[in-house]
Amino acid sequence: MTTATAKQLSLAQESEKLHWSFWLGVAFFVAVIVGILSFSIFLNKRLSAEESAPVTSISIAGEMPYTTRVDIEQAIEKVNLGNFFHLDVNDVQQKVAKLPWVYSVSVRKKWPDELKIYVVDQTPIAHWNGDFLLNKNGKAFQADSKRLTEKLPAFFGPEGSEQIALENYINFNKLLGFSALAIHELVLTERFAWQLLLNDGVSLNLGRDNRVERLQRFMDVYPEIKLHKKQDQQVDYVDLRYDTGLAVGWKTADNKERV
Repeated sequence: MTTATAKQLSLAQESEKLHWSFWLGVAFFVAVIVGILSFSIFLNKRLSAEESAPVTSISIAGEMPYTTRVDIEQAIEKVNLGNFFHLDVNDVQQKVAKLPWVYSVSVRKKWPDELKIYVVDQTPIAHWNGDFLLNKNGKAFQADSKRLTEKLPAFFGPEGSEQIALENYINFNKLLGFSALAIHELVLTERFAWQLLLNDGVSLNLGRDNRVERLQRFMDVYPEIKLHKKQDQQVDYVDLRYDTGLAVGWKTADNKERV
């Protein structure tokens, strides 16, 4: 093989390599373009599907002796549940929190289509000034008393004295419990004097000062007072607003009138 022939063969081989390299490059470029277009189409379909993914399940749980599922469903009935991703859980939380018996609420979304609502109801301790209820933290709130599952004592007092009334109620009741007595009604007057109506119908006037000591005095002498009552009598009230001693009012067992 001559030198010229060898050169021609080498050039032909190089030309063929360039030819295949070119078409491989073109094929790779086309594959990349097709891949990008396919991914774009897939992503667009996925986003479109997500845009139309509604909330199809609502889970409601918690400590709810008073609030019902219907209450919660009605509270959020105007919330747009048509898009899982756009749903504002804060909006749902605020609407449920406005329900009268709700003390606290938490809301979260669970993929792919569930809304979870957890509610804790108020814990009512007493009626407050006739129109309100008092919770375990001494905060007044308004709610339908017909939903109460047990009878509550009644508190009356100046606005802003809710916490004081509750704290004293707890202390008084602990002390009275040793004599199997309990408070049916508690009154804190504008002058911050304390009056109690017990579950056996006896009224106590404790005054403003030394109320715990006066209540203890009552418990010490109450058994003796009952021993000295007449057959048709009941204790009506005990006035303890004295440094020492007390005054007792009586009523007949039949007509409940003071004598």
